[in-house]
Order: sequence, then structure tokens, then C-alpha cells
Amino acid sequence: MSPTATGPKLPPQTVEPRAPAPFAPYALHEPQGDAIPLVCDSPHSGTRYPLDFDHALAFAQLRSGEDTDVDVLWGALPTVGATLIAAEFPRAYIDPNREPADIDPELLSAPWPGPVAPSEKTRLGVGLIWRLAGHGEASPIYDRKLSPAEVQARIDHYYRPYHAVLAERIEQAYSRFGALWHLNLHSMPANAYERLKLAHEHPLADFVLGDRDGSTCAPEFVDMVAQALRSRGYRVAINDPFKGVAVIARIGRPAERRHSLQIEVHRGLYMDEATRARSAGFARLRADLDGAAADIARYIREQVK
Repeated sequence: MSPTATGPKLPPQTVEPRAPAPFAPYALHEPQGDAIPLVCDSPHSGTRYPLDFDHALAFAQLRSGEDTDVDVLWGALPTVGATLIAAEFPRAYIDPNREPADIDPELLSAPWPGPVAPSEKTRLGVGLIWRLAGHGEASPIYDRKLSPAEVQARIDHYYRPYHAVLAERIEQAYSRFGALWHLNLHSMPANAYERLKLAHEHPLADFVLGDRDGSTCAPEFVDMVAQALRSRGYRVAINDPFKGVAVIARIGRPAERRHSLQIEVHRGLYMDEATRARSAGFARLRADLDGAAADIARYIREQVK
């Protein structure tokens, strides 16, 4: 039974500050009933912090990078026929929504042996391996340099397996149906504009849909998802301030019927950002996303009849 505003409460998410490593990098939730070509992933909801992280930043500050509970909020997706993949490791350890060359050379104790192509995210301290985290003004995560060997281990044990299962499920769906829809699921902090160092004249929306300025999915799919959320009373923005990063850029090729959309939900709708605890709004949001998931599934079933 899906929770409602008056229904049963879901158990709190398990957080492991010092998880023995390596561990399974993702949780895979298979479609229930008839599958549809909808593959969804939550790359930043992991709350198992590997024992070898060796960070200097206080754990409560480090957790500010989590998209805590996003996989739980969208937990109805498998019940409507979708595949849902959720990272178990935290993005502050290694971020699966970055390219593997998005490395900050200044963070390393020796030269990186492969290609290095730092992006704007690395300049902000949140590239493949995060340098900064925290509530408000971000602080350094480490008081040391990282060896290339430990970064490579993070890539091998967590980043690559996560992307391998995502690519496998996407290709399976596309091969079977000749079309593919992908949702890249996130949450955003209340101070998102400030963190991105962007000027703004309006408050952050409840949801931000990102399609990299129309390049990763058909406009009608963006419109459909936006309407599914707006019809439930939420404010929805498109590409403001999040357009989508590496994952949807890699997957979305709408001319080939491969559609990829990033969805950001405002953390203030469902959590206390300082403690990561679920707020009174969690149950309502979860119930509304159950309904939105059903709407999305109906749309996709119509497209592949």
C-alpha cells in the first residue's frame, strides 16, 4: 500500500557513517507486473559512507550532499512497471553524475594517469570527487591529498558498476520496445541559487525539470511530467537553475526515441535540511509522486502501443 497523508509511515532510511568497504554500489528495484521502457535512477540518495572515506569534515556537514530519501519518495515507480536504480554510496565520496575525467588535479597527491577534463562543477568543488561540502558556505572535505590509487578504487568499485547496470537496463528496454524514457532523480537545497553562485529574482521552484535546453528528450514529455506535478499543486520550472549534467547528456537522444529527463525536488517539501529528518510534508509528497509515477507510466504505455 502506498503511504498517504494519513497512511502508514515508512521506516527511516538507514545511514551508515562507517560502512565496511567495498559494498554493493546500488539497489536495483525491478518492475512489478508488466514492464514499460522507463528506467529511473537516483544517483545521489546513497547513505552508506565507506570506511575508507577518511574525511575531515564533520559528518553532519558531509551529509548536506545527499539527495536523502529521493529513492523512497519515488518508490512507486516499480509498481507501475519501471526499473529503479538507487546508489548506495554517497555522492561526496564519488559522484556518478559526473564524467570520469572530471577530476581536480589539486586534490591529488600525484598526477592522474589518465585524461583530466575538469568541468565547472570541479571549479565549484563538486566534480567527480568532491572537494567541498556543507550547509551554507561549503568547507573542505579533506585535510589531506588523495592518492590516484584510492580515486581509481572508487571509480572501479562504485562508479563503473553503477553506470554498467544503468546502461544494461536502458539497452534492454530499448531493445525490447524500440524506445526508452529515463528519469534522473534528485533533490535540491533551498539555497540552490546561492550554491551555484547564480543571481535570481524569484524563489526556487518546488520541482525543476532539466533537459539540457531541449536536447535530451521530446518537449511533449517534459510538458507531460510538468503537468503531472502542477496538477498536484506544485510550482515547476524548466532548466532553472538545473539543466542536467553527465547522466542525461549521455542517455538522451530524442531523435532515436531515447528520452532522458532530470527531476529535482525542493528538499524543503519533505525534510529538515540540517538534520536530514523527514518533515510533516514527506507523506503528502510521497503520495503525490505515487500519482505522478502512474501518470508517467500511462503516457509511456500510450507511446509504445
